[in-house]
Amino acid sequence: MTGARPHFIVFANEKGGTGKSTTAVHSAVALAAAGRRVAAIDLDTRQRTLGRYLDNRAASIARLGTPLPMPVYETFDPAKDETLHDQIERLAGDADVVVIDTPGRDDPHAREAMLSADTLVTPINDSFVDLDLIGEVDAETYKIRRPSFYAELVWNSRTQKAKATGTSVDWVVLRNRLQHVEAKNMRRVGAALDELSRRVGFRVIPGLGERVIFRELFPKGLTLLDLAHLGNVGISHIAARQELREMIAGFGLPEEGREPAPLRAAAG
Repeated sequence: MTGARPHFIVFANEKGGTGKSTTAVHSAVALAAAGRRVAAIDLDTRQRTLGRYLDNRAASIARLGTPLPMPVYETFDPAKDETLHDQIERLAGDADVVVIDTPGRDDPHAREAMLSADTLVTPINDSFVDLDLIGEVDAETYKIRRPSFYAELVWNSRTQKAKATGTSVDWVVLRNRLQHVEAKNMRRVGAALDELSRRVGFRVIPGLGERVIFRELFPKGLTLLDLAHLGNVGISHIAARQELREMIAGFGLPEEGREPAPLRAAAG
């Protein structure tokens, strides 16, 4: 993909606890495993979950003596002389895909990163608490009353990018921690998301389920694709790995070497 612009995937959500960093790490490693040259940037200088996760992964690679798919990664440090723009440009020079993990709060650098996104991924837990971030729901009917502040922020970011580059942003809302048993609340959240997606122009795809294994993987920096190194692999682990593969496919990333699609009218 030499000479072509890499594809930027920005994971952004101003609410914490949605599995954003875990999803970003798994996505970066899965894309590296698929043969893409991946650069990852952690914008959360304080918590640094993505950076710490990949630090642990690098340590496991050294300890096991086994090569594992590994993205190039850095944490943005605003105290250094290099600007975020310059850091992104430097890492993007040798990458096919750039994955950016933003803090779970309103942050000026997160807003800046959103302007570079080709695919903007907003993970939410499958609840009305998280849905409130992007749409206000009527308490009686569970219908969407209006888009919330974050949907407006994303809309403004997409508009700015369209004016500057003439390319569109594919906004993907990721339903993380889906329950494996059908429930009335799950159906209501799904119906509200479908309604809101038509109004503000995003796609909804399933993400990663609620599984204990994710908390067990972090200290070793391993992912669901590294199951051979875990031992005692069960059916639930295999199902989780399939969820990851389906999530990556759901992103609908362009083939290597293709530029982002030209701007088309989005739903308003």
